[in-house]
Amino acid sequence: MDTIISWLALPLGFIMEWCYRLIGNYGVAIIIFTLFTKIILLPLSVWVQKNSIKMVEMQPALNRIKARYFGDPDTIAEEQSKLYKAKKYNPLASLIPLIIQLVLLMGVVGVIYNPFDCLFHLPADLIQAFNNLTTELTGTAADASSIQLAAVEAIKNPAYTDAFLALQGQFPSLDIAAILQSIQDFQLNFLGIDLSWNPSVVLGITIIVPIIAGASSWLLCFAQNTSNVLQAEQSRLNKYSTMALSVGLSLYLGFFVPAGIALYWVASNLFAIVQLYALNAVIPPKKYVDYKALEESRKELAALESLGDKRHLFRKSEKEKREKADYKRFFSIANKHLVFYAERSGFYKYYEALISYLLKKTNVTIHYITNDSEDAIFTLAEQQPRIKPYYIGVKKMIPMMMKMDADMVVMTTPDLDNYYIKRSLVRKDIEYIYVPHDAASIHMGFREHALDNFDTVFCVGPHACEEIQATEAVYGTKEKTLVEFGYPLLEKLVASYENTPVQTQVRKQILIGPSWQEDNLLDSCIEILIDALYGDDYHLIVRPHPEYMKRYRPKMDLLVAKYKDKIGDGLTFELDFSSNVSTYASDLLITDWSGIGLEFSFATLKPALFINTKMKMENPHYDKIGLVPQEIQLRSQLGVALNKEQLDQTAQVVRNLLKNQDYHDEIKAIRERYFYHFGSNGSFGGEYIVDRLTHKR
Repeated sequence: MDTIISWLALPLGFIMEWCYRLIGNYGVAIIIFTLFTKIILLPLSVWVQKNSIKMVEMQPALNRIKARYFGDPDTIAEEQSKLYKAKKYNPLASLIPLIIQLVLLMGVVGVIYNPFDCLFHLPADLIQAFNNLTTELTGTAADASSIQLAAVEAIKNPAYTDAFLALQGQFPSLDIAAILQSIQDFQLNFLGIDLSWNPSVVLGITIIVPIIAGASSWLLCFAQNTSNVLQAEQSRLNKYSTMALSVGLSLYLGFFVPAGIALYWVASNLFAIVQLYALNAVIPPKKYVDYKALEESRKELAALESLGDKRHLFRKSEKEKREKADYKRFFSIANKHLVFYAERSGFYKYYEALISYLLKKTNVTIHYITNDSEDAIFTLAEQQPRIKPYYIGVKKMIPMMMKMDADMVVMTTPDLDNYYIKRSLVRKDIEYIYVPHDAASIHMGFREHALDNFDTVFCVGPHACEEIQATEAVYGTKEKTLVEFGYPLLEKLVASYENTPVQTQVRKQILIGPSWQEDNLLDSCIEILIDALYGDDYHLIVRPHPEYMKRYRPKMDLLVAKYKDKIGDGLTFELDFSSNVSTYASDLLITDWSGIGLEFSFATLKPALFINTKMKMENPHYDKIGLVPQEIQLRSQLGVALNKEQLDQTAQVVRNLLKNQDYHDEIKAIRERYFYHFGSNGSFGGEYIVDRLTHKR
């Protein structure tokens, strides 16, 4: 650090020396030096001003991104990055002036602490001789940062003049007397204060120095918080924290370093205030920023944030304790054979057929990891001791999966090893099995390479096997074991539907079940649909996707609040996903690209109205595979598809779909072709697991 400061101080010393020789007063020289640096850096300040305006100009769009993807920090960060790139904005630009200010401050520190090097440009051996003699005369530590300032004071003291003149014998080529005279003439006094004094040592009148330094920082922060185009838009907390940090740093500088450094800091702050107002006059932010749009977007985001989850610290602490205990308990068990992983409660339904088969046909212990502390699996495990549940939060899942030591891991989460869920670093022979959580296509509905790192995939039907094999051929990835599994969840839905007594309803029941992806029904046209169908003829049930509730719960709360006066016989918002009764009890489904479209029609043999929102497409390169996704083909076979521009036809299309009796047999025939082993209730998947575990033991 000393080397860096010395390197910075040398060129600044020449500038400071020029300022001093121009004025003859060190304090005024420091002020002029500060003004000089502000002028030199003015082009940079102009660039920062424009960059800051650009940031605030983008703020409405940024607020809309935060509102649209509320609760999804990864997507928010991704969309922000895209916007920054499109606008050619550098978010780090606002830090440049601060960095330069700190660099200059370090250089000024070096100049003031080392006048012999930076202002007088004395030979190193003479400086060392002055320092050694000062140590001998005054007792100042030889390695003290202020040793040269102490030497200046000693040279100015008439009592030590002869001692310093005696150095002439050591340096015959130098005019020691002339050098000493130039040092004695060096004016360090400014407004009655010696700029070499350290207030923490001298005290007395110097105590005013940190007060002035702190006041200057407060004034600068006040000006920035009200007039700086970027700082003015920061939260109150950010403003106050920045002010506290700046004032605190100024008080430190003013109290623990020489007064000359504090003077530079004060001058820099005051010039910065003048510069701020000058730049606002020349480049007015109001000329570029739509403050009305900014305020509207801010209110929208604030409404969502006000509805956010407000967890108590105690509750969070208890969850952390529980997580720690479950983590320890999991790894305390040796020779684990089978592990299931679920992201949250409600995912058990995708495993239910498999786990039921294993409990009946084997004695294997099932270790069930969930990211949901309130997962229903904990209640189920109380009746079934061979199920061992563990609550592990998402963050702790990262090391847990990397240390996994089981024979087999079963999961519905794709992108293994691509994102936070990694294959084990402890055991390389673990078999990772992917179990489908919907019946849609894989090559379009998942990210590119989403299943590459699985060893085995349970396939719902021939289309899934075909898609995976085609993907492996196109990308040259390893061949996976493909199990003709089927879709047991659908079979359960069918059984529940067929076993439900037929009830005569005065009103037809319409289920609105959207996806959670961009441009889904809830975000794009839910109000149009409700307003078009709400009335005496229908009972509308709005059932959001579980992922939507996880990410955007406040947005859903706002929608419910808007229609609170209509909630009742004609309108219901179903936010509890523990039951699928509404799915098979409804007469018609309205959806976008959600997998529920296939589940509903195949379970009830009733049609669906598909709204062509932006297509649910996790893989924009799906066409490389050369296969048309099944959900595209099936939309016209399982019902009717409408574009958003055709929503004025909603009421008529719904009436026609409810009257048409031909869909029943057509959908049933499609179902027989679409799914493997319909009616087997997952036994083929259970048999595979048992066989593989037997061979691994």
